[in-house]
Amino acid sequence: MGPVLTTTLVANLPELGTLTRKEVAALAGVAPFPRDSGTLKGRRAIWGGRAHVRAALYMAALVATRRNPVIRAFYQRLCQAGKAKKLALTACMRKLLSILNAMLKSGTPWRGRPVSRLDFQDSC
Repeated sequence: MGPVLTTTLVANLPELGTLTRKEVAALAGVAPFPRDSGTLKGRRAIWGGRAHVRAALYMAALVATRRNPVIRAFYQRLCQAGKAKKLALTACMRKLLSILNAMLKSGTPWRGRPVSRLDFQDSC
C-alpha cells in the first residue's frame, strides 16, 4: 500500500474500519450488484460508490497482483478458474479493501508470508 492509496483512503473513505466488509465494498463501488429482472438473470457489475477510491484501488490491486503474494495467489487462482482478467482484478480490489478494513478494525499490522524471488515471475 503506497502513499497515494493511503492518502485517498484517509481523505475519501473515513468510514474504513468501522463498517462491515460488504458495506465498505459497496461504499467504495467495488461490490457486484445484480441486473436481474423477473426470470432474466443479468450479469453482475460494479457501479456507484466513490470514484476516487475505486481508481486508487484499481492501481493498488494492479501492483498487488504482481508483488503481494496473497493477492497474487488469489488473482492467479481466479484466472486459472477461467475468470476474465478484469473480473479477477476487480475481485482483488475488493479483497484488498476487505483486508485493509479488517486490519483497521482489529488494529493489527499486515502479516503476509515472506516474499521469495520466485514470487515475481509473471504467469497469469
